[in-house]
Order: sequence, then structure tokens, then C-alpha cells
Amino acid sequence: MMEAYSRRVGPLMKSSTTLRYLYASSECRNEHPRYASTLAVEGVGHLVRKGTGGRSSVSGIVATVFGATGFLGRYVVQQLAKMGSQVLVPFRGSEDSHRHLKLMGDLGQIVPMKYNPRDESSIKAVMAKANVVLNLIGREYETRNYSFEEVNLDMAEQIAKIASEHGGIMRFIQMSCLGASSSSPSRMLRAKAAAEAVVLRELPEATIMKPAVMIGTEDRIMNKWAQFAKKWSFLPMIGNGSSKIQPVYVIDVAAAIVAALKDDGASMGKVYELGGPDIMTVHQLAELMYEVIREWPRYVNVPFPIARAFATPREFFLRKVPFPLPNPDIFNWDQIESLTVDTVVSENALTFQDLGIAPHKLKGYPTDYLACYRKNGPSFGATISERVTSPDF
Repeated sequence: MMEAYSRRVGPLMKSSTTLRYLYASSECRNEHPRYASTLAVEGVGHLVRKGTGGRSSVSGIVATVFGATGFLGRYVVQQLAKMGSQVLVPFRGSEDSHRHLKLMGDLGQIVPMKYNPRDESSIKAVMAKANVVLNLIGREYETRNYSFEEVNLDMAEQIAKIASEHGGIMRFIQMSCLGASSSSPSRMLRAKAAAEAVVLRELPEATIMKPAVMIGTEDRIMNKWAQFAKKWSFLPMIGNGSSKIQPVYVIDVAAAIVAALKDDGASMGKVYELGGPDIMTVHQLAELMYEVIREWPRYVNVPFPIARAFATPREFFLRKVPFPLPNPDIFNWDQIESLTVDTVVSENALTFQDLGIAPHKLKGYPTDYLACYRKNGPSFGATISERVTSPDF
């Protein structure tokens, strides 16, 4: 009887002992005054403990992903979950806002946790069990409840401060924007630049990611263009579409985040500018959109002063009326200001290549999602180049 009990309990005791030793190094490290309120100097590569690295493995990463329900967040959660990480998903909306994330991980690996971004205790609660924190929170327009500074700066500062006091956070990644600068004409980009400085002041070992305009199935640029073009049969080109940008596939950005987590600390304290392989103008990106939806391109040039005039009413009445105003689509004041300067990767910046990633070109699979905007289904029509070169043209 005792032998059977020993055989049954023995493996459990061994597993518990192993787990205790695996965490022993982090417990000792937190007692050291140098690391009492900052990040550990190692990355998380040494945390991978069990399995082959797939969905049902145990990577050892317990990540709190702020902004997980957003555009980039869903891809980051998917990348973390498929390598066996547990992902804590803070959400402030309805119970349906995180429903699509539950399927991405094994049973119990995706843990939704309701929180209030203005309540410090609720932020501490969603970070209590984590050893990795990713801050993906950001918004390109203001609302009656949240300003640019509160969303992009104040929340980042609060999360970084709590992480520095946590004692068990091994990696912290802050998501910024390409072009973020204190001298930018865009308020959002100025707030993002201030957030970078604040995060690095609180956590010098944090990693900053600065992606360019992200393209993907749920993006907020090519989808809006396609919807507008289908509805009105033309597309406004602000500033004649001459601004240079370096759009990037959203899955590449998510892969860069995971690569930084797995590099055993080499990316700690560094800033990465994540741009796509091609520099193009806004007009060229719109041409790509028209080619995929198989429509003849029609543009209306809107000079910057006129574009600002279209965006002014919402900016003026935003906090003067007792009801929420519609979110801006094409004429967003802050985005209009950001288009007055080119947004490309700096010459000597750290990029995808430094993380061992080759970003995808946008033409092809990354923009195939726009096929849903074709007139009579995905197989309708031909591309513009095919039409022009057709002998029946």
C-alpha cells in the first residue's frame, strides 16, 4: 500500500521540487538591492522548461499584454500562446472583447482579467503573477474620455512604474510609433516620444519597439480607404499623397516582439525601428489597395489646409457636446499633421535584421484580405495591369 502511494506521489514531489529550484534564481535576485525595483539583467530564454516549444508546451513566460484586444495585440497573443506561454489579457470593455483570443492558446493559457486603466490597484492585480509585461496600448485619435497624453503617455508611465516596483518582471516591452519625436507636428507622436523617455527612466532595461504604419486584416488605413472608395467611388489624397512612409506587415511586428523575448536579454535597453522592406508614398500604397480590390483608381487631391478644415469641427466640438462624436476615418486632424513629414526608418537604427527577421513585402499575401471588397466576390475581375495589357482593351 505504501509503495503504491510512493509511486503515485513521488513524481508530484519531484515536479514541485524542480519548480522550486527553477524559480530559486529569480527569488534570490529580487532580494539583491540592485534588482529590488528594476528588471532582471537576463532575458527569458532560460525560462523555457518543458515540451517541444509548441502550443501545449510550457515556455515559462507569463505575460501580461496590455492592449491585447487591439489590432497588434491579437497577433502578439497568438505568437505567445503557440509557444506555450500563459497570457494574461487585461480588458476594460465587454466580455466579448477578448473572446477571439481564448482559442489561440491551450486550455487555461489565455486568462482574461477585467481592469480599470485609471485604477492603480487593478493594474497591479493583472501584473501580479506575470514575469513579462508588454504595453501595446495606443490610440491615433482622441475621445471625450481619453486624451492622447492619457492613453499614450500617462498609462505607459503608470505601467512602467508598477513594473519597476514589482520585483519579478524579467522583460518589459513598450510599443511606440515610428516617427515619435518631441518635435513632431503630431500630438500622438509627441506623447509616444515622451512615453519612451518615461519608460526608459523607470526601467532602463526595457525594450522599445517603434513600428511604422501596420498593415493587416484589421488595419485602420487600407480597410478605411477601401470602404471609402467603394462607397464614394473616389479616394481623397491628403497633400497629393506625396508623404513617404514605410508600411509593415503586422505579423512581422508581432514576430519581432517574440524574438526580443527569446533573445536572452540581447535586446534589453535598446530601441528598434520596425519598417517594411519598401519605402513608398501614400499614393503608391493607395495604388496597391486599388489593384487588390480590382477597381479603377480615382483620386481627389486635398491640400493640407483643406484637410485640416474638414477635421476641425470634430476637434472643436469633441469636449463641448454632451454626447460622443463619431471616430474620424479619413480626415483625422492628428494624422493629417503627421503626414506633413516623411516617416521612415532612421539610417543607423536597429531594425528587423537585428532581431533575425526578414519583413514581408506588402504586395501579395499580406494584402489579400482586401479581396473582400471586390464587386462580385474574390474571383471577380482582373488586376489593373491585366486590364491595360489586354488585347480587348
